Amino acid sequence: MTGIIVAVVIILLLLFIIPASMRVIQQYERGVVFVLGRLRGVSGPGLIFIPPFVSRVVKVDLRIVTMQVPPQEVITRDNVTIRVAAVIYFYVVNPEAATINVVHYVDASMQIGQTTLRNVLGQSDLDELLAYREKLNTSLQTIIDQHVERWGVKVTAVAIKDVELPSTMQRAMAKQAEAEREKRAKIIHAEGELQASTQLAQAASIMAAQPSAIQLRYLQTLTEIAVEKNSTIIFPLPMDIIAPIIKGLDHSSESAQERPPMRPLAVSDYQNANSAYDPQAERSEVSLNEQLEAAKQREEEPATVTTRPENR
Repeated sequence: MTGIIVAVVIILLLLFIIPASMRVIQQYERGVVFVLGRLRGVSGPGLIFIPPFVSRVVKVDLRIVTMQVPPQEVITRDNVTIRVAAVIYFYVVNPEAATINVVHYVDASMQIGQTTLRNVLGQSDLDELLAYREKLNTSLQTIIDQHVERWGVKVTAVAIKDVELPSTMQRAMAKQAEAEREKRAKIIHAEGELQASTQLAQAASIMAAQPSAIQLRYLQTLTEIAVEKNSTIIFPLPMDIIAPIIKGLDHSSESAQERPPMRPLAVSDYQNANSAYDPQAERSEVSLNEQLEAAKQREEEPATVTTRPENR
């Protein structure tokens, strides 16, 4: 009877002790074992046995963690206030350090990420932030990885996800982009005009060297005009007719340039003109003009007929 009781007690103890000493660790996890508060090592994956009632197992996930950094208020080096959000990718490489050296490695990595994001972006200009984002991502990854390395955490990537600009800055950047597009368009237009003028100059030099080319171009122009359905046709003058006229204009302009310039009037010229003035001649001219005006008026007046009454 006593043996039966002992066997039953042993079976009951085994039923309680064996489940208490068994732990199942997943493939992506590791178990950090503590016995009476002392680190015993890292176990797993699979089924592990630990001393019951005096042991504790802390499971650490080894998969990559995607941590969203909330938007942070950042003042750039050129005094522009922006809101920047980022994302950090990391995983645990040392489960013992991640359990012993830090209370909660995820929260600690979050705080380090926020602080580093504000510090690094605060030392950069807005243009640098928008143009060289990959460079800033690499710098953030290096700095954060140095801080979390002692916690057994490895940072694989840091990405600046979103940059919110003030509305005034957005309008200013839109105007700047529009001005840049207009600038490029004007440059392209000017380059096109330069190429066209260069080719026109080459064509003009070739035609000047070969007069027959001008005649061929003249005939080609007439052919193009005849093809078009227009009621009015303009025939350009041949160059052999226009050439003498142009030469004559050139000679007249050259002769005009050779004429001596007009001498400004001096005081002596006015004195000579006053001495040659004759008042008597001027009065005679005035009286002659008055006589002519009177004769003209008499011709324009109608003739009057005078009738006398008859005597009865």
